[in-house]
Amino acid sequence: MKNVTITMEDAAAEWVRIEAAKRGSSVSRLVGEWLAEKMRQEDAYVQAMREALGFETWGASSGPYVPRNTLFER
Repeated sequence: MKNVTITMEDAAAEWVRIEAAKRGSSVSRLVGEWLAEKMRQEDAYVQAMREALGFETWGASSGPYVPRNTLFER
């Protein structure tokens, strides 16, 4: 584990102290947990984006595309 110093507005510091107290945790542990969760979410997003961008096609077309006006005829 690494120790870091963070700078924040007084109002944010007061809010996070109260949140930590409500949860029976320290500010350090609470902020660490939030950052770890954010990291997991970002990793999941990046993985999903890679998979989406790697998706090539549902399959090759067996013929020419249907003309636009044919699609919208009723």
